[in-house]
This record gives sequence, structure tokens and C-alpha cells, in this order.
Amino acid sequence: MVKSAVIQDTEAKILAAAGEVFREKGRDGAKMQEIADAAGINKAMLHYYFRSKDQLFETVFTQAAQHFFEKLNGILNADKTLFEMIHLLCGAYLTMATENPHFPLFIIGESNRNAEGFMKKIFSLKAKKPEFTRFKKLVQDEINLGHINNVKPEQIIMNILSLCIYPAMAKPMMKMGLGLTEKEFDSAIEERKQSIADLIIGSIRKN
Repeated sequence: MVKSAVIQDTEAKILAAAGEVFREKGRDGAKMQEIADAAGINKAMLHYYFRSKDQLFETVFTQAAQHFFEKLNGILNADKTLFEMIHLLCGAYLTMATENPHFPLFIIGESNRNAEGFMKKIFSLKAKKPEFTRFKKLVQDEINLGHINNVKPEQIIMNILSLCIYPAMAKPMMKMGLGLTEKEFDSAIEERKQSIADLIIGSIRKN
């Protein structure tokens, strides 16, 4: 059934409001009343569109995942050198993690609970699963040319993921432990887009 413009508009407002609340407080900390207030509707109407907070969170997460997959595939299929692609991937993963700090925790939790079922659901989205074939070829080409050490592309990707995503997940601890203000933390994350890429490239580049 085709949704009316009014229904689509209301859903869009709810999802936008929910996204802001979830980003600030996470799935467990968010309240449906807060989301309803942010969307400018009453709680009964919110439950009419989304039966539960978990269903709403999963919808917000799915939309964000689709958007990120599209962006990621754009980078992975771009006409870039290996080092340029590493810089772009670091920027993309850091941006995703800082804009959606509770999503990595959600992914880890769901994966630990039912890894196969969760990953099948994620990779059945409209957006294509990230395809690293070209990235792997670029790595092998640079190895063959003698420009980088004999490193597995999977190790590079794991280094990018761990170095980019963990600081966003641990933001409260990082800010408190390092004595950073919100502005200082944001500045440090922005610097990491360059420093992480340089660190990874330096670890694989032959002198």
C-alpha cells in the first residue's frame, strides 16, 4: 500500500527526532515521551507509528546503515590510489562513529547475541554490502610494485575500524580521562582523520 504524504511526513519527523535523542542518550537512555516531544506529537501517535522503542531504534539504525553503506561503497569504488582511499575510509568511519556513537555498541551487542541473524538482516538492506574487492587489489598492486610491505588488506581494514570507532564509543571516558571539553574532543577527533591515516600508511609503506 502506498503511504500518503501526511504519513510519510510524520514518519520522517519521528525518525529525525528519534535520531537526535538516540544519538544523545542511546537506546537504553532514550524515552519514548522525549522522542514524541521532539517530533511535536503525542506519545499515543508515536506508538501508532512505532510499536516500541526497540523497533524505532532499529529503523533509525537501518536508515543510518544504508546511508553509510552507500558512502562506503562510493569510496571503495572510486578512482583513487590506495593511500588516498585509506584517508577517505578513516574520515568516513570516524564521521559515522562520532555522529552515531551508540550504533557501534548496538552492533556489537546484537552480533554477540545472534551474529548470523543480525548480519543477514544488515546485509539484506537496499544499500549494497560494502565491497572491498578493489581495495584488496590496490593493496596487492602496491605490494607487487614494492611500495608497501607484504600486508593483508584485512589487517589494514581492521586497523582502520579499531582506531576510528573506539574513541567515539568511549567518548565519556576519553573526555574525563584526558580532561577534554566537548570542543577539544571534537577537535581531537577531527585531527584523527589525518593522523590515523598517516599512522596506518606509515606502518605499511616501505622506506
